Amino acid sequence: MSVAVSRESAAYLYQQVVALIHTMIEQGSLQAGDKLPSLRAMANQLQVSIPTVKQAYQYLEAQGKLVAKEKSGYFLASKSTPAQPKRGRLSNRPLQVNKQVLIEQVYQAIHTSGMVPFGIANPVAVASTDKTLAKLMRRAMQQAGEHAIDYGAMDGLPALKKQIVHRYLNMGVFIEQDELVITNGAQEALAIALQCVTEPGDVVAIESPCYFGIIELIENLGLKALEIPLCPDDGIWLDDLAHALRKHPVKVCLFSTSINNPLGSFMPNSRRQQLLALLAEFKVPLIEDDVYGDLHFGCERGLPAQSYATPGQVLTCSSFSKTAAPSYRIGWLYAGPYAAKAKRIKRALSCSSSLMNQWVLADYLASGEYDRHLKLMRQRLLANKARMSKCIQRLFPDDVRVSDPKGGCVLWLDLGSGYDGSKLFQLALEHKISITPGALFSAGQRYQNCVRLSFGVPWSAEVEAALATLASLLYQARKG
Repeated sequence: MSVAVSRESAAYLYQQVVALIHTMIEQGSLQAGDKLPSLRAMANQLQVSIPTVKQAYQYLEAQGKLVAKEKSGYFLASKSTPAQPKRGRLSNRPLQVNKQVLIEQVYQAIHTSGMVPFGIANPVAVASTDKTLAKLMRRAMQQAGEHAIDYGAMDGLPALKKQIVHRYLNMGVFIEQDELVITNGAQEALAIALQCVTEPGDVVAIESPCYFGIIELIENLGLKALEIPLCPDDGIWLDDLAHALRKHPVKVCLFSTSINNPLGSFMPNSRRQQLLALLAEFKVPLIEDDVYGDLHFGCERGLPAQSYATPGQVLTCSSFSKTAAPSYRIGWLYAGPYAAKAKRIKRALSCSSSLMNQWVLADYLASGEYDRHLKLMRQRLLANKARMSKCIQRLFPDDVRVSDPKGGCVLWLDLGSGYDGSKLFQLALEHKISITPGALFSAGQRYQNCVRLSFGVPWSAEVEAALATLASLLYQARKG
């Protein structure tokens, strides 16, 4: 093995070790079941520290690439992993949406006490921020004094907006602070963005499968949904999107170019550039749902599509609900030239967002604690993904297809054509387990045989027992 790690490289040393092992796998010098060099041997060969090699091995173990055997070392995992979900089909026509009844059932299950919460995507649960934010809230209340109960500025607290602008600058993206609107979560940001660029009856191109909150928004705004299939790895199939843009009067696209919910696909930066070029050709704007962008499992965060956009081409929506504080309901919309219209809509919808919650988050970001928290979250979520995937592989039938998310906190299961995901949802409720039926993630009648499971939970024996219960319920969830 030649020395392939350089301290002159911009990548961390452990990342270079990871890249080297990936190369060895691709070239065939490491085969399934092969034992890797010991930590000490690898460290000596690469002239790095043992902790560096250990970090690389543990990272690959969490991804399911390596298996650690007690007193034996690390081995390359078997290739007998579940197949990923199949490629979906492109919609023939835009659809009216009617999903609210099923959505209400899912939300009722989520908020029933005593449930094992596989049905809610709440990644913050793996690394709670409650104590840190409570301390910051007490300090903020003292600083605010009598102003603590005041309304905040309609478009957001300047201190928080400044911190968000700085975060984009750190990614190499310049945004105007005055064109940034603080919202009540990403859901309000998406609602405002849609109203900035559409009228009732317009066609919105969405991912398929797509987060059901977006589908409900489209229904409430009187819009039509056109489903564009997702690649489980790389995001929207651009050839399908091009065909849809030629055939249908698409007014706007609404995609998660960072980490999709529920597949967890990640669009590489090069494909984001291609997406923006394609949309520019048809003069169609993009609403970018970037709520999971910071919860990537790769070495680097993907650049927001905003970084490749011309003015007004992309409206970016995100929030702190998936990374810091779900209950704070603080999100944002970067509206660009649509900012004046976005502010009018925000004023009509909710006047302003919580002043004190914004104050606390501004302090949290400024302290540097938020980035340390994100690192911990990503580590725990990646470990949970590996645990849940292994449990499913061991407990569920061999023909169940399972996604391999590149970030976020959910797995997407295609149970097979003989199963009914909604029926499994009802059966699971009887056993105090909440899951999300796949039918929610389509504007039409797709994904009836699919379910979404969240691994954004504190891992425990109870979690593993619940997965075993789900597996045992599968035979009752057969169609017919």
